[in-house]
Amino acid sequence: MARTRREQFIKRRTRVRNKLRRTANGRLRLCVHRSSKNISVQVIDDARGVTLAAASSLERELGHVGKNNRDAAARIGSVIAERAKAAGVGECYFDRGGFLYHGKIKALADAAREGGLKF
Repeated sequence: MARTRREQFIKRRTRVRNKLRRTANGRLRLCVHRSSKNISVQVIDDARGVTLAAASSLERELGHVGKNNRDAAARIGSVIAERAKAAGVGECYFDRGGFLYHGKIKALADAAREGGLKF
């Protein structure tokens, strides 16, 4: 029986997160969420259940409100790298969720790496 797009997304997200949890070794998680209009990212400490840094295209000072394109993703990636370094985070793992590592997600990851995050 054919799966819906939502079911495929959830299955992919579960597979990615379970694999990352097995290999995490206590590292923090850089979690990405992308909607049709915006993109957001958080650095999460799963052991304590705390978000250490976050950035979103909804923030007015970034100038990309309501945008979900590669430029906005790259800007969000560089901002999260700055905020994570300010919070004392240097290394984490990249949780792309159920999104494919292509286009906007890849632009965000590349910008975060250039900003100094290691994953």
